[in-house]
Amino acid sequence: MYYQYFGLTEAPFSIAVNPRYLFMSARHRDALAHLLYGVGTGGGFILLTGEVGTGKTTINRCLLEQLPHDTDIAIILNPALNAIELLATACDELGISYDPDKHTLKTLTDKLHGYLLENHASGRKTVLLIDEAQHLDFDVLEQIRLLTNLETNSEKLLQIILIGQPELAQMLAQPQLRQLNQRITARYNLEPLNQEETGAYIHHRLQVAGMSADRVIFPPRVVRAIYKRTRGIPRVINVLCDRVLLGAYGRNKGKADMSMLRLAAQEVLGDDSDQGPDWVRPSLVALLLLALCGWWTLEYFDQRDAVAVMSPIAAPSRPAVQPQPTLPEPAPVVGQPVAAAVPVNLQPPEPLPAPEESWMLEPAQAEARLWSLYSPAPRPAQLCTDAEQAGVACIEGEARTWDQLLAYDRPLLLDVITPERFSAAVLLLGIEGRQAWVAAEQGVVLVELAELGPLWSGSYRFLWHPPAGFERPLSLGDSGLVVAQVAGLFARLDAQPQPLTTEDFNAALQQRVRMFQRTHGLEDDGVVGVRTLLKLNELLGVDTTATAARERLQDPVGEVVQR
Repeated sequence: MYYQYFGLTEAPFSIAVNPRYLFMSARHRDALAHLLYGVGTGGGFILLTGEVGTGKTTINRCLLEQLPHDTDIAIILNPALNAIELLATACDELGISYDPDKHTLKTLTDKLHGYLLENHASGRKTVLLIDEAQHLDFDVLEQIRLLTNLETNSEKLLQIILIGQPELAQMLAQPQLRQLNQRITARYNLEPLNQEETGAYIHHRLQVAGMSADRVIFPPRVVRAIYKRTRGIPRVINVLCDRVLLGAYGRNKGKADMSMLRLAAQEVLGDDSDQGPDWVRPSLVALLLLALCGWWTLEYFDQRDAVAVMSPIAAPSRPAVQPQPTLPEPAPVVGQPVAAAVPVNLQPPEPLPAPEESWMLEPAQAEARLWSLYSPAPRPAQLCTDAEQAGVACIEGEARTWDQLLAYDRPLLLDVITPERFSAAVLLLGIEGRQAWVAAEQGVVLVELAELGPLWSGSYRFLWHPPAGFERPLSLGDSGLVVAQVAGLFARLDAQPQPLTTEDFNAALQQRVRMFQRTHGLEDDGVVGVRTLLKLNELLGVDTTATAARERLQDPVGEVVQR
């Protein structure tokens, strides 16, 4: 197969749902968070919609893996059923016994009600998940709504998740289904990937299949064209990329190109536009017109000069033209003054110098710069202590390589030693390739890592805003205002009006924390520690990112000095 030709262990773009290839974009994370939030609150309906191929099945798989252990779930994948058949299928999924020859709508509802009461008494939750719900009939949807009437004095006994295409939301918006629509406690429409996410998605699948991180099979230009043709729908991206790789294999090429993409699009998408993107055709027409005008101009001057040479009577004031190795200058445009010839320097200006002493700061000066990014309060005498200062805490660490610092998207204070062996500090504002953004006495400069590396001692410090009262990692069973603050941060991240808990660290919050940790490459232990809070603060903008710090410390003119 072609994947062996590219050094891969398996085909990377299969349309089968494989958990190993899970790619959670920001949209997929939001969708999963909405589902988990709805399950955690209990009762009512949860609605997830999205176009065909956007990843709804992937979200379903993630949800099933992250549901609390005390949850029983019934999954209906074929909703083309009447009300009795749907209830019977739900009972089958939950293991509820009934007489298959004498069951009615009432007997099935009673059986289900009895099961829900027993589950509730034993502390368990029950979830009914219906996929492709846009195929449900109106009377079936009404029967599903009536199932949510099974409740106790404090909560609903059944949580229902409806998953379908966008027309499902349109159907629920109709007046005859307004009662069901009003009971939806969480809803989310899963959008396709954007262009940047499309590139990350392709690269992710290739890496999972065994491609090295530094190899590029799909150049940026091809990725942009793939996004344009697929509109960011993952399933279509898989089909198109699979055929492009097959074409590259057939041509003995190590990279995809535009001709392969156009051929693949014709085969799998029925796209017969061989002439390239829409913007190319007008540009070609313009180039042809420009070439025609240039040819006409040259012909005009050639003929005029020829007349002047052969007929001095017709042009007495014009001397004979001698052959020249260069083309004649074009005539000035009528109605516009002829500007004097001014030499133009087409070379870019040399970057301003950035002497070492401008970015190697005094330790106190560097600490003051860092503190100003996090608090308007006066800088404390000692930046890093065991206690918070004005709501700001400090973390110190040691690192041996730049790779260890790449995980922190925030300003870092590096301790350096000058060539004269004096103590100094560098305020690192991000790493880009083999260069580092650092704060200088005036603005921000780019410094070569090879120049900065020998001076760095290996120690670093950074600031952050912990939740008030945070003194140790939080886990299941903890309680207090700090737990409420953490739950509030997750509700803010998920754009939910209410947090998953008030002051008790419950199972719903633990599951949300695990999902967050798994998504961002952290240890998914469900414990809210410093690393989890740092990432949460970063996503919410609670802490200053490296990019935001560069913008704030930029000089007023906006110049960046490059060494």
